[in-house]
Amino acid sequence: PRVEIGDLSDLVASIREKGILEPLLVRPQENGRFLIISGERRYRAALIVGLREVPCIEMDVDDQAVAEISLIENLQRKDLTPFEEAQGFKMLVERFGYTHEEIARKIGKSRSSVTETLALAEMPEEIKELCRRADIQSKSVLLQIARLKDVDQMRALIERIRREGLRRDDVRRQKKARRPRPFVYRYRTAEFRLEVRFKKADVSREELLDCLRRVAEAIERSEVSA
Repeated sequence: PRVEIGDLSDLVASIREKGILEPLLVRPQENGRFLIISGERRYRAALIVGLREVPCIEMDVDDQAVAEISLIENLQRKDLTPFEEAQGFKMLVERFGYTHEEIARKIGKSRSSVTETLALAEMPEEIKELCRRADIQSKSVLLQIARLKDVDQMRALIERIRREGLRRDDVRRQKKARRPRPFVYRYRTAEFRLEVRFKKADVSREELLDCLRRVAEAIERSEVSA
């Protein structure tokens, strides 16, 4: 999911102090050299340290398995952005036929976390780029954006986050504030109080009258319980 190697300073320091604790996975090639399946960053860090040899495990696997193993190793890294992780999960699903449950077991995350992350991969590329430009790195905030209904709403929220520096809880509160409240009709006398709650926010006069007629009919049929 990531094309660049990333910062190796911590890994270099670790190898200088403790050596390479996890062997590289390699596949022999016809020219007598080896293809690194897993451990490219460890190999690059070892070169910086000046090691002439690194521990390796030789594997005889096909190109499909090489790509799969490399992708899974990348996804186990801690420094991936949410979008990089989402793209990697999507590749496991589309290219290798993984289920969400299988990805969760391989990566060591919950199935619900995998499903949520995959939602980021479905965001329009324009929206992903706007999020990058706004430096939105919080996965929870990105998920709030992904759950919006249309692109215009996404653009507006990204702009507000960029301009006002909204955090996850701020975004959630604003979404709740924008959510229309259901329509409630109330009628009260000295003897009783009637309250009819609709599921939707906008109710016409005709719809209200129809509802009250149905309530009256239900009372006549004794369908209303105390």
